[in-house]
Amino acid sequence: MKQILVATDFSPSASNAMEYAMALAVLLKLEVCAIHAIHPTEGINNSTYNAIFIEDYYNNKREALKEWAEVYTNKEAYKHIKVTTLCDVGYLKSVITKHIKNHPVELLVMGITGATGITGIVGSNASMMVSSVKIPTLIIPLESKFPSVPSIALATDYETRLSADDVTALNEMVKAFGLKQMHVLYVDGDADAKHIEAGEAKLKKLIKHTELQFNNINDSSPLAGIMSFIEQNQTDILCLVKHHHNIIYRLFNRSTVNQVMNRSVKAILVLHE
Repeated sequence: MKQILVATDFSPSASNAMEYAMALAVLLKLEVCAIHAIHPTEGINNSTYNAIFIEDYYNNKREALKEWAEVYTNKEAYKHIKVTTLCDVGYLKSVITKHIKNHPVELLVMGITGATGITGIVGSNASMMVSSVKIPTLIIPLESKFPSVPSIALATDYETRLSADDVTALNEMVKAFGLKQMHVLYVDGDADAKHIEAGEAKLKKLIKHTELQFNNINDSSPLAGIMSFIEQNQTDILCLVKHHHNIIYRLFNRSTVNQVMNRSVKAILVLHE
């Protein structure tokens, strides 16, 4: 069965992301896997290496992860959700990538600290994973709570083609939420009318189960235009399509996720070509 993968460092941000993921799993009827990466040097005394001690340390970490996950599995609302845990030694990127390669992960969920900036797993690692994995990645600020019927906006330049997996995941989410409409933010004001019409037509074929509301962002700064829209309109989840050569990628290079999260408590769903 497909699963939602939740990266955790046991922080409040990770806990909030887990709560969000559990509620989403109920809606999408998915399993959840909580994953924690033990840094290769964690628990090792530089002057003395004791194999027995370090293995005990790893086992304690694994037990701590199970206990952390049980906080959610013990809740009545989540009792039907299957939750597994994985605590592995390695860098976060390699641990998550390995798991995704061997399991049917539909969505990666990571927490960030929101208005206070990006730190720890929640932050630089979140940005790193966005660049490393090719599955939908949902970034949840500490202040963001799971909405029963969210307002979703998709920012695009109409140049990038969504991957089949991302289209499936987005459609499943839209259908499960029962969204009556979804906003599309076109962020490249230099294109001609034919390009815009063609882009809108393609999205209408890809994204089903909802009515698409198209909005042209005419701001000289795409980031400022996006921010202005989500601040003026109720937007719970902002979807960004990331590709190495498109506007969204260049925005990421200027720490767009940081800027969005530092000025808004909206969740970001990163999709890939």
